[in-house]
Amino acid sequence: MSAVVQNPTAAVSMPLAVGDPGRALVFDGERTIVLGEFLARARALAAALPEARHVVHLADDRYRFLLGFCAAALRGQVALLPPSGAPGTVAEILQAHAGGGAYRLEGDAIGAHAGPSRVADADADAAPARVDPQALAAIGYTSGSTGRPQAHAKTWAAFATGTAQNLAALADLWGPAQPQVVATVPPQHMYGMELSVLLPLLGGAAVHAGRPLLPADVARALEDAAGARLLVTTPVHLRALLRSGVALPPLAGIVSATAPLAPELAAEAEDRYGAEVREVFGSTETCVFARRRTARDAWWTPLPGTRLTPQPDGTLVHAPHLPAPVALADLMEVAADGRFRLCGRQADLLEIAGKRASLGDLTRRLLAVPGVEDGVVLQLEPEREGAVGRIAALAVAPGLAPADIVEALRGAVDPVFLPRRLRLLPVLPRNATGKLRRDALLAALAEPHSSAVPEAPGGAT
Repeated sequence: MSAVVQNPTAAVSMPLAVGDPGRALVFDGERTIVLGEFLARARALAAALPEARHVVHLADDRYRFLLGFCAAALRGQVALLPPSGAPGTVAEILQAHAGGGAYRLEGDAIGAHAGPSRVADADADAAPARVDPQALAAIGYTSGSTGRPQAHAKTWAAFATGTAQNLAALADLWGPAQPQVVATVPPQHMYGMELSVLLPLLGGAAVHAGRPLLPADVARALEDAAGARLLVTTPVHLRALLRSGVALPPLAGIVSATAPLAPELAAEAEDRYGAEVREVFGSTETCVFARRRTARDAWWTPLPGTRLTPQPDGTLVHAPHLPAPVALADLMEVAADGRFRLCGRQADLLEIAGKRASLGDLTRRLLAVPGVEDGVVLQLEPEREGAVGRIAALAVAPGLAPADIVEALRGAVDPVFLPRRLRLLPVLPRNATGKLRRDALLAALAEPHSSAVPEAPGGAT
């Protein structure tokens, strides 16, 4: 398998994608697209893109996302990766970058460039598919302590170094074979970007064209793979696979992230599928920086060159792919050999179905609804093992019904984060200092009251 670019920070330019033009890059049940053909399609799409500095990539289909991402990169455009596709969120990000020119690229707009018609492979006269290592490649967004999405810029050099780190963390799962990645996570999420976009481009892997979610679809996508199958997923999706009883073809390994993976779930998956489950640890700010075999070890092993420095309110992460140490709110116990274990996380961060938000940002959007005078959003405890806790809200909004508020939120909040329970109160139970205690909020939410939106069926899973 091809290696990533060596020492990208010292290079004048680096490949947009590595490997022989004839290697597989994207596959599904009907065809395999090799690197040369893919780059020819990317060049054709690049010529059709508008002039702009930034582009919000919204394609869910992994092949179309890859094609749009690479086409925009060939034009020197920076990818904007929103934390969700909610119209309000996308509009905010576009507005923040309007000065340099910004547009949205949907999967449908890529259209014929991704279609079944053949294109000629890149010829000798084609411009090299290379990028400036020091140029910005993407800006990922996550929710910080203020509750607003925080931007984190990534250069091509950082992405190349990070991909080398990920290969060091995972390559022993598949050995000399080319890994065939099937991912259930969206490519806009930094975990999805690292393992289903950059690993194929800069690490020599191939990736399934779609984004399967239902267990039967995941199984079919894995059957489409021709070599060492690597399932890139989340604890929620992994649990759904196990509970469905669907059979999977032989796997080289399973990678999990986005939420803590229970050791019991990892062990059950290893026993069922006969493959190691490897959990990786990272964030939008840091990208992946540690790994562990969760079924056997509670301690995380930092990737090469990475070290952690505990702080009173969190942890500093030092890593080769980071231009400066990054502070995380996670509290960690660090052993003498550099390994660490988590002691807690910042409580208001949410990750559901591969999407990210924060209670602070959701509350800000609730308060922005006309007629809402006060309000708060919280996450309830899961109703059953393995489920995701439902989102609930309390609001002071004279003259409004709960359904009115939920409908107003639809344009600004991804559906997975909409309140499943919303209760109207004359006043929120703030204490003398103006703070809201969780126990007081839960008590208020549980009180019989006529102004409560009916719970949506099924809940978030």
